[in-house]
Amino acid sequence: MKVLVTGGCGFIGSAVIRHILESTDPAQVGGVVNVDALTYAANPASLADLADDPRYTFECVDIRDGAALARVFAAHDPDAVMHLAAESHVDRSIDGPAAFIDTNIVGTYQLLEAARAHWKALPPDRQATFRFHHVSTDEVFGTLGADGLFTEETPYAPNSPYSASKAGSDHLVRAWHHTYGLPVVASNCSNNYGPRQFPEKLIPLMILNGLAGRPLPVYGKGDNVRDWLHVEDHARALWTILTTGRVGESYNVGGDSERRNIEVVETICDTLDALRPAATPRRDLIAFVTDRPGHDFRYAIDATKIKRDLGWAPRHDFAGGIRQTVQWYLDNEAWWRPLRDGVYAGQRLGVTA
Repeated sequence: MKVLVTGGCGFIGSAVIRHILESTDPAQVGGVVNVDALTYAANPASLADLADDPRYTFECVDIRDGAALARVFAAHDPDAVMHLAAESHVDRSIDGPAAFIDTNIVGTYQLLEAARAHWKALPPDRQATFRFHHVSTDEVFGTLGADGLFTEETPYAPNSPYSASKAGSDHLVRAWHHTYGLPVVASNCSNNYGPRQFPEKLIPLMILNGLAGRPLPVYGKGDNVRDWLHVEDHARALWTILTTGRVGESYNVGGDSERRNIEVVETICDTLDALRPAATPRRDLIAFVTDRPGHDFRYAIDATKIKRDLGWAPRHDFAGGIRQTVQWYLDNEAWWRPLRDGVYAGQRLGVTA
C-alpha cells in the first residue's frame, strides 16, 4: 500500500506521516508521498528526522496545479489519498479570504479530479480498495450554545470564511462520491493541539508569548469553548478511518476535552510556571482584547460513531497533553525560533471589521 498525503509538512499532516512511518508494518505500507506547496505554515523541519526513511518521498507541488498532480499520481501510483492540505487559520481568513477559497475549494477540486482519473485507470481489484480520505473541521457546523454536541448529521452552518471554504470542500468530496463513485471517507475534527503546531494558533502562541514574558491576548472575555484533541490522537483516528472506515461515511473526531479559552490559557500559564519559573506568575500577562469578528461561541464533538464503529478513542487527557506540549516547545527552540523570527512574530490577525 502506498499513501499520498497532501499538506504533509503542516501540523496535522506531519503528525499523520509520523504515525504511518513509525507505527505501520513496511509490508503493509510500502511508502508515503508527501505533497506540499511549502506555504508559510509548512515546516519541513517537522519531518527532518524521517526524511531519510526509504518509505518517505516529498513532492513540492501545489494542489491547485492539476497538471502537477497528474504527474505525481502517475509517478507514485498511490493506493490511497489523505487530503489535509488547506489554509486553516480563521483570523487569516478574515484578513484575506481569497487564499482560502482558492486552496480549500479550487485545490480540493483539482485533487479530486486527479484522484478520480487515477482511480478509474486502476485495475478492478485496486479500484475496489482505493480510498480518498478528506480531512475537515467541526467549524463547518457553525456554533453551539451552552448545550448540545455536533454529530455527523448536524446541518452545516459555517460562519467564517475559513469554515465556509472547508464546508465547500466537504460538499465537493461528497458530490464526487455520489456522482462519480469515487470511494471517499471523510472526517471532521475538533481543535487540535500538540508538538509542532505553527505559532499563530492559540496554544503555541500562549506558550511562546508566556516564555518571552509578552502579553497573552485573550479574545473577548475568554468564554468561548472548544473541544481539544491531541494531534497524536487525531493522527491515529485518521489512519483508522482510512483503513477501516466505510466508504461514503463521515466520522467526527473529538478529544472529550471541552475548555473555555481562558481556562486553556490559565492552564498553560500554570504549566509554564512549573516547568520554567519566572519572576512573576504568567497569569499576570493575560490581556483581554477585542473579540474576533463573528467569533463562534462553542464547538463540541460527539465522537460516538468512531468509538463505536471503529474502536478509536483519545488517549491524551488535556492536562497531561498540555504539559507534554509545553515541554516540547521548551525543548525544541530550534524548531520554533526561525518561525517566530522570520515568519510570524505573534502579531494580532483577523481584526478587519
